[in-house]
Amino acid sequence: MKMVSAVIKHFRLDNVRKALTDIGVEGMTIIEVKGFGRQKGHMEVYRGVEYEVRFLPKIKIEVAVTDDKLDLVIDVIQEAARTGEIGDGKIFIYNLQDVVRIRTGERGEKAI
Repeated sequence: MKMVSAVIKHFRLDNVRKALTDIGVEGMTIIEVKGFGRQKGHMEVYRGVEYEVRFLPKIKIEVAVTDDKLDLVIDVIQEAARTGEIGDGKIFIYNLQDVVRIRTGERGEKAI
């Protein structure tokens, strides 16, 4: 099992959520985060004063998947989140040792 964590632009969230549910992903966690990569922030003007915004708002999506769905999930996220502009985000994949469904006690792939 794998945990897929994707950091994307806010306005691409609906596209990614719909694309994942269309391929049968039943659950995901959405977190509002701030950060920067190669963009390194941008300049904004507030009340006539220019200042640098170093941390940009992003959305982090976490999805637990079985190994056989991993490549499909990555492809779907990448396609749905891509704008072709800098700052489209990143996808991180972690090994997932175990999953426990709290209500039933099911473990492993059955709990996903």
